[in-house]
Amino acid sequence: MNANPLFTNKLIHESSPYLLQHAHNPVDWIAWSAEVFHLAKKQNKPILLSIGYAACHWCHVMERESFESEEVAIYMNTHFINVKVDREERPDVDHIYMDALQAMTGAGGWPLNIFLLPNGKPFFGGTYFPPIAMHQRASWMEVLKSVQEAYVHQPEKLIEQSENLTNHIAQTGKALLNSHVSIDNLNEPLATKEELILIGNRILQNADTQWGGFGTAPKFPQTFSIQMLFRNFYINHHEASMVHGVRSLDKMIQGGIYDHLGGGFSRYSTDVQWQAPHFEKMLYDNALLLTVLAEAYQITKKENYKMVIEDTIQFLDRELSNEAGGYFAALDADSEGVEGKYYTWTYEEIKAHIDSKIFEDFCSYYQIKEEGNWEHTNILWTQNSMEEGSIVTFQKARKILFTERGKKIRPALDYKIILSWNNLMVIALCKCYGALGEEKFKNKAIATMQWLELNLYNESENYFYHTNTKGNKKAYAFLEDYATLIQAYIQLQIITGETNYLEKAKLWTEYVQIHFLDEESIFYYYTAAYQKDIIIRKKELYDGAQPSANAVMCTNLIYLGSVFDQTIWVRQAEQMISHMKKMMLQYPNSYSYWAQSFSQLAAGCTELVSVGSHITKDIPLVLAKFLPCHLILFTETEVENIVMTIGKQTIDNQYFICKNNTCSEPIGHLNEFLAII
Repeated sequence: MNANPLFTNKLIHESSPYLLQHAHNPVDWIAWSAEVFHLAKKQNKPILLSIGYAACHWCHVMERESFESEEVAIYMNTHFINVKVDREERPDVDHIYMDALQAMTGAGGWPLNIFLLPNGKPFFGGTYFPPIAMHQRASWMEVLKSVQEAYVHQPEKLIEQSENLTNHIAQTGKALLNSHVSIDNLNEPLATKEELILIGNRILQNADTQWGGFGTAPKFPQTFSIQMLFRNFYINHHEASMVHGVRSLDKMIQGGIYDHLGGGFSRYSTDVQWQAPHFEKMLYDNALLLTVLAEAYQITKKENYKMVIEDTIQFLDRELSNEAGGYFAALDADSEGVEGKYYTWTYEEIKAHIDSKIFEDFCSYYQIKEEGNWEHTNILWTQNSMEEGSIVTFQKARKILFTERGKKIRPALDYKIILSWNNLMVIALCKCYGALGEEKFKNKAIATMQWLELNLYNESENYFYHTNTKGNKKAYAFLEDYATLIQAYIQLQIITGETNYLEKAKLWTEYVQIHFLDEESIFYYYTAAYQKDIIIRKKELYDGAQPSANAVMCTNLIYLGSVFDQTIWVRQAEQMISHMKKMMLQYPNSYSYWAQSFSQLAAGCTELVSVGSHITKDIPLVLAKFLPCHLILFTETEVENIVMTIGKQTIDNQYFICKNNTCSEPIGHLNEFLAII
């Protein structure tokens, strides 16, 4: 049964595209708020919390099968307080209850359907439930009835279970944080180059040496692991690390996870060859891939990386940009109710549009088959090097197919603008400017930050919002928002030489110290102390699809602590690393962003400093190099409160290289400076 467009629930007043998708369900959905608990207690009903996001394929499936059913809706409305959450709008809520689900079942995913007592504590949950029981999976109605019966007849059991789960969530990570390496023994360095080799080798233990990447299907890009391999290559000249990092990017670019017609990357591959993606396209994935591609270009100067960077940014500007500076969240995997329909082709469709002179070669290059190469249709992908002449030969054919594809019904756009994801995009644009020297990328980075400051900052109360959806600002910003904001300001300073960005980075670091720092003054909570509508404050430490916000703050503290001579910040970063070291060494694929700070400590931070009018033309030449362990401060004028470790006043139009609180003699010529670094 389709949703009745004449029926609306309270989600009609929301701005999230995902919540609005459910606004015409016959289920009496309401959005998350503190009022949910009051309502549940008043009516003595359990809370059904259903979490998903706009680009989630199985979220759409469960909606069609169950949430649009009047029979199901009547039962849900009678016995439950039904709450819908957009996980991208409220990642804090998602983190808490996803941890609960994983504790219950050992697995997670979306849609996340979890049942709570009226006090918000979870007692049972799952992901997708079918309308009819199948494959040892209960039907949705069976689950609803079982939960309702337990709530009425076994309340003590549910209370006990909910208390155990909540305590488990609260304890998650505490054992890790209590097991750390002492940093008080000055004879034992916290990080060594030998340990970095160990991290690199353990990452490579999980490497797919044929198809690139790590592990088996489903296969995610794991950009942080690739970045760590590049750092191991840079610091230890570990050739195997560089080879697999490049192999992984090459295979992704050749695969169907990369859009050969329009640029940009899908979220992950459903097979080991990167052929068949899960077709949703997320802003953060593309931002993170742009960052690692920029590093790969700095190392190799391979032209295909430059092409993919430019095409991916063009895709983001064309399909995920509001044109004023902000970037939208995602494109759906589905169109016309079918996953990947917008991106796939029949053999006959391609034959009808491609010049017969190159048709067979085109099909051979892009693995096109008459019977289809994926579910009776075709995904464009190749096993040939993207640097071969064929990529130019087929340029006109690709443009024709791109134009024809544009006539199809497009996947839905999730038009939320998320602060942290946009910050990652600013960082990516800065990195791409550094690698390629394209002025337009620097201008985009500056414009995006200006838009975020104008449209997501609450000036009167001095805090940022997490999202802006068509002007509707929602949720206090989380740690990930502030951590990536600070890192974006650092990167903007690096590419522009404007130290006002560093001042902003310092200001918001101080803000984070006040509102997010834990009781031990080492790690940070995901939510601010002033946020009150969740049952528990969590610390996120694991590097998942996005970097751990604590890991990003660790890199920020090292950088800003050095710039502003805030030794307490550097000390805090070292304490963070000491607590995380064991996990980095044992499970580096899961803590690879953390390991970037570790690699900087192992190599020692080298500071590159210059002051004068020359820096505008110098910065692109310096940034063209891969310098992952360098702190770069090129400014037009001396800034009094930015100390560095030079120990003496800089000299205009001179270059300094400083390490371990000791600086080189002034270097007078840029070419000499570049040769040394």
